[in-house]
Amino acid sequence: MNEDFDLLVLGAGPGGYVAAIRAAQLKMKVMIIEKERLGGVCLNWGCIPTKSLLKSADVFSLIKKAKSYGVQVDGVKCDLSYMVDRSRKIADRLNKGVEHLLKKNKVEVLYGKGTLVSSNEILVCKKDGTDVNVRAKKIILATGASSRCIPGVEFDGSCIWSYKDAMTPASLPQSIMIIGSGAIGVEFASMYSALGSKVTIIEQMENVLPREDLDVSNCMEKSLKGKGVDVICDASVKSVKVEKGRVIVTLADGRLIESEKLLVAVGVKPNVVGIGLEKTKVMLNDDVVKTNSFLQTTDDDIYAIGDIVSGPWVAHKASHEAIIAVNKIAGVSSSSINVSDIPSCVYSNPQVASIGLTEAFAEERGYPIDVGKFPLHANGKALAIGEEEGFVKVIWHKQTRELLGVHMIGADVSELIHSASLAKKLETIDLDIAEAIFPHPTLSESIYESVLHSLGRAIHI
Repeated sequence: MNEDFDLLVLGAGPGGYVAAIRAAQLKMKVMIIEKERLGGVCLNWGCIPTKSLLKSADVFSLIKKAKSYGVQVDGVKCDLSYMVDRSRKIADRLNKGVEHLLKKNKVEVLYGKGTLVSSNEILVCKKDGTDVNVRAKKIILATGASSRCIPGVEFDGSCIWSYKDAMTPASLPQSIMIIGSGAIGVEFASMYSALGSKVTIIEQMENVLPREDLDVSNCMEKSLKGKGVDVICDASVKSVKVEKGRVIVTLADGRLIESEKLLVAVGVKPNVVGIGLEKTKVMLNDDVVKTNSFLQTTDDDIYAIGDIVSGPWVAHKASHEAIIAVNKIAGVSSSSINVSDIPSCVYSNPQVASIGLTEAFAEERGYPIDVGKFPLHANGKALAIGEEEGFVKVIWHKQTRELLGVHMIGADVSELIHSASLAKKLETIDLDIAEAIFPHPTLSESIYESVLHSLGRAIHI
């Protein structure tokens, strides 16, 4: 291929395809290279299909307690194969949607494994076995990340699962252990517990969801235990072995735990190996690509976004980084990302959503703080819909009144956190929210009430 491009994008996940489309909008000649499916892990094997499965599990749980809403339902059962098939069809539909968007924006798509051969050239081994070299003025690396396993343990797809295996089970396991209680671990614990599996979580840190505010972590642990999930924190795994189709985990303190399946959910590792970085001036920093605030690497012609740069490793950060990187390449003004302004969500039941500093982190930094907290059991809408578990918590700088953090746990709180994102971006102070009018009855009133609580003006608690 003799044709040169303005921009090559390696990887078509939520960072890569957004970068390609934004570049096309800015009249660049763009090619995107993808070795598997458009949309990346997020669309095909992560963010989207897991939410479909979680919704199915939530519906199953809701129907089982329909009597509490005055509805009689007998003989309810789950059709696991249909649930899985539904999730795959949704992923396929969105994959085709990305394909349409790229075509609409005249982005050329090349399928194959791409490897850098210089700062401006990528060798692509296509699926038909042929190789092609493509060149561009600039390159954006968006190769994503892969499941991380624990030392001495390998995914086998049968007894020891990665998240992909957990998304396409042939049958519902009677029991499943989950090592790791971050977002992935807690979401699958929520799903499998709701569907009827006996779930055990093993977490090395002192709390589940260890990156979240401690109040949120404690509430989630209580919720999981209330649903019959065994939670073992502050526990290290010494060994894992499979015997007669069962998984046996030995903990450092000598305890043995046995189950039918084991899901390893200890995070991801950036896909930086085997993409030819050694042929460029790109440097790594703790296994992630080193970049400046505008995602430019130590090689002037190469940018990097998403899971191969510093965290948090979430799709919406990758997409936002894509816009910043392309704007920088095109000379369009753009502001860099403040990590504290990136929200995170856990789509379990109950859901978790947060942005900014936890209370402990704010105190560790020496900030004088005011904290407000409002329980959902005091919210009329939450009571009406039978979802009173959880709370909203806000953290303010006592002197500047800057919003330092917002932390939520409860039904559909992932749909509320955007208001905190806007508040932080617009440098909103507590009185701005206290003087705003929130519709009644809504879960969003809990944000308003938590702010009032931080001001010593709470009405409904």
